[in-house]
Amino acid sequence: MSEKFIERRRHPRVPVISNIVEPIDLAFTDEKTGQQHEVAAVLADLSASGMRIVSFLKAPVAGSLKIKMELPFVGKFEVEARTAWVRQKGPIYTIGIEFVKISSSIVQKITTLADDFVDCNTRILLKLPEVCVPNCKCNAICNKIQKDTTLFK
Repeated sequence: MSEKFIERRRHPRVPVISNIVEPIDLAFTDEKTGQQHEVAAVLADLSASGMRIVSFLKAPVAGSLKIKMELPFVGKFEVEARTAWVRQKGPIYTIGIEFVKISSSIVQKITTLADDFVDCNTRILLKLPEVCVPNCKCNAICNKIQKDTTLFK
């Protein structure tokens, strides 16, 4: 039986690239015990409406999360979020996080970052001569091989 994939994401995602790999601090209250917890995780991808993280510690089981981050181009920011899904493979947890409260200026910056990343991929697929453009917001964190022009001379 074949099922069609239905894209439910509202915003394009930026995958982990170069300097965007960094620890994310999640703070949450366990709904069963009422205890406060912090979980260290690593950002896997990001969009204006959520992110995917990887953790080697127990996945957060909570109705709400507070997340603090600092990313190139976006800067320091804090969001309120919820756990959308958790997948475990051995000691590793992959966690889908949906943003519940995020400032509109941060949404715009993340969307611009993701749009520029998608535009770059389109230029690569079309084999355009200039893949990297000066106004690309991903430029500071990009590690694509096409960025190294010495390889193509």
